[in-house]
Amino acid sequence: MDISLTKEEKQQVIDHIQNYFELERGEEIGNLGADQFYEFLMKEIGPFIYNKGVKDAKKMLEQKMMDLDEDIASLEKPTYTQR
Repeated sequence: MDISLTKEEKQQVIDHIQNYFELERGEEIGNLGADQFYEFLMKEIGPFIYNKGVKDAKKMLEQKMMDLDEDIASLEKPTYTQR
């Protein structure tokens, strides 16, 4: 499993990391430091976030399938047998 972002998306994340360090910690972090922190997060935390997304997608699809099953069942016509 490889989570990859475009160069533009990665740069946006790095910018956010730099802003976070400056605003929340009062520290300046350069591009290299922010990039290394980004790589750490992607390696160590990325799989947890990815797996949560997969589980959420599975749950949503299961619910959609249940809804679809109910919708299809509602289309059935009643049948009567005569005795």
